[in-house]
Amino acid sequence: MKLVEIKEITGKIILKTGLHIGAGDVEMHIGGTDNPVIIHPFTKEPYIPGSSLKGKVRSLLELRSGLMGITEGEPISISKLKSVKDDMQKEEGKKIIKLFGASAADSEELKDYGPARVSFSDCFFTEEIRQKIKKGEMVATEIKAENSINRITGTAKNPRFTERVPAGIEFEFSITFKKFDTDEDDLEDMLLEGLKMLEMDSLGGNGSRGYGKVKFEFYDKKLNEKFKNIFPFNNKG
Repeated sequence: MKLVEIKEITGKIILKTGLHIGAGDVEMHIGGTDNPVIIHPFTKEPYIPGSSLKGKVRSLLELRSGLMGITEGEPISISKLKSVKDDMQKEEGKKIIKLFGASAADSEELKDYGPARVSFSDCFFTEEIRQKIKKGEMVATEIKAENSINRITGTAKNPRFTERVPAGIEFEFSITFKKFDTDEDDLEDMLLEGLKMLEMDSLGGNGSRGYGKVKFEFYDKKLNEKFKNIFPFNNKG
């Protein structure tokens, strides 16, 4: 197994609807929100963790392959893949493990797969967006109030205040892709299909409420044109 290329795939993530990626358990302050977004500890700007992108793309690819039902929601592992009977599913699983890696529990057999081919960097505001926020032309976050409705009385109850990054904000993304001489030719295509499914689905929390619709725009014009024409469900059984 020989490393033959390292490619950096870069571009922008454009928010089509508000995005909420939570900051975890925090203390709620009076007059504040009980569901804040994650922010960088130094710049205090919201950002998209690379782990959020990676996890969502991987889960969508595993959903498409049908492997998620076999693993009961856990990421596919080399040991679990051994029990897969369907040849097409097994081949998809091998490619997913090559792209995203396997757990430490699979370390004994990982030599046949090699290291993860992709790594996702954290995504920060584009400089253009950062300057617009500084000038007061845009805001970095907004607070969305949500309630549940009593269906008999029609009254709102259980108010919840969720912080989110508003539509129109743009983040820069960078994905590093490693290619080895023994790799299948379509591994990069699988990565792009996963990103396309993410566009079709949602990123972050509350996707069923319309949050987290995003658009990917690649700085490489040829790659951007190729991505526009990808339909990730062709010939997938």
